[in-house]
Amino acid sequence: MPQQIEIRINQATDEEIVDLYLKTQKDQYFSEIYRRYSGKIFGKCLSFFKEEAEATDAVHDIFIKILINLSKFGEKSKFSTWIYSITYNYCIDSLRKSKKMNIQSIDNIGEEVEFEDENEDNWMTDIDMSQIEKVMDNLHPQDKAVLLMKYMDDMSIKEICGIMEKTESAIKMKLKRAKQRFRESFVKLN
Repeated sequence: MPQQIEIRINQATDEEIVDLYLKTQKDQYFSEIYRRYSGKIFGKCLSFFKEEAEATDAVHDIFIKILINLSKFGEKSKFSTWIYSITYNYCIDSLRKSKKMNIQSIDNIGEEVEFEDENEDNWMTDIDMSQIEKVMDNLHPQDKAVLLMKYMDDMSIKEICGIMEKTESAIKMKLKRAKQRFRESFVKLN
């Protein structure tokens, strides 16, 4: 019998696992969520914190947040998007607190903004990965997050809007500015 439950868990969608956990509060369901996402969350945390110990601590903190807020997951987005939202926000908040950074809001930017063509992103493919990492380490956490979401996680503008709780025009502007700061940092390093 336990094997049948395990097979069912392995075949269940994230949303089904969440529903089962919320209904039964059985550890095996939350453990499945942890199994599915801990490695991905660790990778994202490591890209922000650079030290394995800090990234590991962050993963534990993030899973505590996930557990506490699991009942608030309303299936308005994919479960993975919801988890990455918590992850990115945690990383940005932690870095902001540790570096006492002031992060400006771009919500008040006018809607009539001209944006770069999506095809203009080809310049990034010509840069060596080690150079990209150096530049990313020097970027503001929010710039780094939006660039990682767009180019590493291959998220759409709409998905990024959901995670960062911003309008589409705000995200496009944030991406445009982050790419500009990336280019400026790249030029300074070379």
